[in-house]
Amino acid sequence: MERRRNPQSSEPLTTLQQLPALVVLERIPVPVLAIGNDGGILFTNTAFAEMLGFEPEEVLKLRFHEIFHEAPESESLLSVVHALANMVVKLAHKDGSMVRALMSKSALLRADDQFVLAAFQDLTEQLWEDER
Repeated sequence: MERRRNPQSSEPLTTLQQLPALVVLERIPVPVLAIGNDGGILFTNTAFAEMLGFEPEEVLKLRFHEIFHEAPESESLLSVVHALANMVVKLAHKDGSMVRALMSKSALLRADDQFVLAAFQDLTEQLWEDER
């Protein structure tokens, strides 16, 4: 038997506080990606996958350097990702083209975090128009 909360008995704030983080990240219409310190993709939402022409399951099978075009090499992948924060990055689209997007600073700020969680804003069309 399926259990559902009675929406009239819950306060909106209580409902929001009970939502798991991954559910919220999936539902927001902003592209989001979590990258582990080994270069593996830990999480992507549908918005990020669609921005690159993939299904979310396909993105989860990719590695950092398969997505980020021209990313600098470093011993610490997380330091590379932190260095790219608030910059326009080039991302590889499934069709071989490049998507240019503004990458946010990681939502995780502790020094001992083993992954980064960033949001993206697709600027490809805007930058293409500006260059014309």
